[in-house]
Amino acid sequence: MPIPRRSIVHMATSNPRFEAISRIATAKHELGRIDFRTTHLKELFGANVFNEEEQKARLPKPVFKALQKTIKQGVPLDPTVADAVASAMKDWALEHGATHYTHLFQPLTGLTAEKHDSFLTPTGTGKAIAQFSGKELIQGEPDASSFPSGGIRATFEARGYTAWDPTSPAYVRESPNGSTLVIPTAFVSWTGEALDKKTPLLRSMEALSTQAIRILRLFGHNDVQKVFATVGPEQEYFLIDKHFVYARPDLIHCGRTLFGAKPPKGQEMEDQYFGTIPERVLACMADVEAELFKLGVPVKTRHNEVAPSQYEIAPIFEDCNLATDHNQLAMDVMRRTAEKYGLVCLLHEKPFAGINGSGKHNNWSMSTDTGDNLLNPGDTPHDNAQFLVFCVAVIRAVARYPELLRVSVASAGNDHRLGANEAPPAIISIFLGDQLQDIMEQIEAGALKSTKQGGFMEVGVSVLPKFPKDAGDRNRTSPFAFTGNKFEFRAVGSFFSIGGPNVVLNTIAAESIDYIATHLEAAVKSGKTLAQAIADLLPGILKESKKVIFNGDGYSAEWHAAAEKRGLPNLKNTIDAIPAIIEKKSFDLFAKYKVFSDRELNSRYNIYSENYAKTINIEAQTMLVMARSMILPAAMRFQAEYAASLSALKAAGVDAGVQLNGLKSLALQIEKLHGAIAELDHAINHAGNGDAYSHAKYMRDAVLPKMETLRIIGDHLEMIIPDDIWPLPTYREMLFIK
Repeated sequence: MPIPRRSIVHMATSNPRFEAISRIATAKHELGRIDFRTTHLKELFGANVFNEEEQKARLPKPVFKALQKTIKQGVPLDPTVADAVASAMKDWALEHGATHYTHLFQPLTGLTAEKHDSFLTPTGTGKAIAQFSGKELIQGEPDASSFPSGGIRATFEARGYTAWDPTSPAYVRESPNGSTLVIPTAFVSWTGEALDKKTPLLRSMEALSTQAIRILRLFGHNDVQKVFATVGPEQEYFLIDKHFVYARPDLIHCGRTLFGAKPPKGQEMEDQYFGTIPERVLACMADVEAELFKLGVPVKTRHNEVAPSQYEIAPIFEDCNLATDHNQLAMDVMRRTAEKYGLVCLLHEKPFAGINGSGKHNNWSMSTDTGDNLLNPGDTPHDNAQFLVFCVAVIRAVARYPELLRVSVASAGNDHRLGANEAPPAIISIFLGDQLQDIMEQIEAGALKSTKQGGFMEVGVSVLPKFPKDAGDRNRTSPFAFTGNKFEFRAVGSFFSIGGPNVVLNTIAAESIDYIATHLEAAVKSGKTLAQAIADLLPGILKESKKVIFNGDGYSAEWHAAAEKRGLPNLKNTIDAIPAIIEKKSFDLFAKYKVFSDRELNSRYNIYSENYAKTINIEAQTMLVMARSMILPAAMRFQAEYAASLSALKAAGVDAGVQLNGLKSLALQIEKLHGAIAELDHAINHAGNGDAYSHAKYMRDAVLPKMETLRIIGDHLEMIIPDDIWPLPTYREMLFIK
C-alpha cells in the first residue's frame, strides 16, 4: 500500500529500515515503457528470433531443407551447411544491431552462462570486416574449470566445448549499448561427458521418441517421424522493492529471509490470490511480456499468487528442450526487467517463512510431429486404447521410479517448501481424478465398458450460460496430477532449471513405454490382435502400479501412514533423496537409454551434495553477520535505553518492579542470542571430514538446527525491540508496501 509522504518526513534516516521506506515513498517510476496500443503483439512476437520464417527467407533452399530436417526430425546436421547458416545468421543479427555473438549454455549451477565474442575481424590494412564462420557457429570453447563437474575433471583441466543446438533457435538480446546474437548450445567436457542440463535433456528426448514411435507403429501411425515431450512451466515469483532488499543481507546473499517475525496479516484473508494487480507490478509484467514476445517465448498467463507480493507467469506448451531454454530466458528477463521498476524478482522457493513459497508447475505431455497429443483422452477415454497405453505407461514409470522424481526436485531451498501445506508432500503419488480413476479400475478388473461424464454446471443464475463440467476435480496436494491432457509435476522449485526434472520424466517414461512396446510387439507377433494384447497386459501393470495412485488429501497424516503401508518412499529432505542418484537401478536405467553414463551420475551426486552444503554454509555465515552486526547491537541499544529509563524511575522514587522484570527478560534474551551465535559459529567451523555427501549431511544435522534456534531468538527480539531501533525491513513492510 502507498505510504503518505507526510508520515515519512520526520522519520529518522539513520535507521536503514526507515531510509528504505523513505526512498520507496518518494520514488517515482517510469511505468509507460510499453504501449501495446501502438506496438501490436502479433508484430512483436518472434521479432528478435532467427526463426523458420527468417531461415526460409535467407538460406539457400537445400540448406534450409537440411536444417529443418535436423530441427523437426532429428536428422544429423551436415557440417557443410554450417557456413551458409552462419553467414545468414550473422547478416540478420547485424541488421538487428548486434556487435557480438555468444554461445549460451546451462552449466550445472542451474543458471545460464555466456562468453561474448565480437564479429569484428581486422583485415590487416587498418580496416575490419564482420565475420562469423560455420566453425564458430558449431563449436565454442569456454573455460570449463570453474564450473561444477562433480569430480569428472580436475580443477586444472580447463578445456570444455559448447556445441550448437539447432533445435533451439538463435535470437538477439537487446541492451542499451548494442545487441548480442545468442546461440543456444550444449556444454561438454574435453573427455565428452555432459557438464550441463541440455545434453542429458536432448538424450532423454531422443530415448522417449524412439520408444513412443514403437507404440504408434503398432497403432498404424507410420507417418509419425518424431515424438516430443512437451512442457509448459508455470513460474511463481515475488517482487519486492529494491530498497528493502538492499537493506537485508539475507535477501542479497541467500535470496530468502533468515530472520523475520510473522506479520499481523499474511495470506489469511485470501485476498491476494487473483486480486487486482498493482500498477507498478502490472507495468513490470507488461514489459517482461514484451521482451519475451520479441524472443519468441509464448507467455500466456499472469496473475497474483497466494502470498502477498507473489505472482505467476505461464507460457503455452512447447517442445521440452525449447521450453527449458525459454524458462531460463524468462527468469533472466524477469530479474533484469524488475530492476527498471525499482523491484527485485525473488525466485527462491521460500523467501519468507510462514507464507506461501514459490514453485514451478511442470505441465508435461507427449506430442507427435503430426500434432497429436498422446495424453489427450478424447471424449470417451475408455474407447481410446492408444491414450490408455501411454497413460498406463506413465503411471508405471512413476510407480517404479518415485525416488528419481523426488531427487530431481531436491534442493536446500525446496526443502522449505515441499510438504508445508502449500506444495505437494515429499511422497510422490499420482492424482487421476474421478473419471480416469474409474477407467483404470475397470481396466484392472478386466471389463472396460464406460466413461464417467461431467455433464453441465448448474450455477443457479438464469443469465449465465450452462457450461461443461469436468468429469474430475483438481488436486493441489498431489505432486503429479493428471489435468485433462497432461501430467502436472507440481513439486519443481521456482529457481530450478526444468531440465533436470524433465530428464527424469522423459527417461522413466521411455523405459516404461519400452516395456509395454516389447510385450505388445511379442503378443502381436504371436498372433494376438493388438486390442487383445492390450487387454491382457494393462491389468497386470495397473495391479502392480496402483500403489502410487492417490486422489485424496496429500497433506493429511492419514495419507502419510497409508503411503508407508503401500511401500512408497517418503524422502523428506534433500539429504534423504540424494542417494537415489547412485542406486543400481538408476545406473541401469540411464545407461540403457544413454542419458547419463555412470561417471555423469556420480558427478551429479557430488554436485547436488556440494550445492546443498554450500547453500547452508552461506546462509549460516550470513545469519552470523546479521545477528552480530545488526540484531545484537539493536538489542544492546534497547537494553541500555531501558536501563537508563529504569534508573530515572528509581531516582524519581517510582516503583519500577514491572519494568525491572522486563529488563531482566530482555537481558535473558540477549544472553540466549549470544549463546546461539556461539553455537552456530562452532557448528559451521567444526565440520567433519569426508566426502561431499558427508559434509551435506553434517550441514543438515548439525548446522540447520542451530540456525533454527538462532532465528527463533532473533524473531522474538524483533517483536519487543522498539520500532525506531530495529534495523531490518520487516515482513509487514516488505510484503505490503508496494
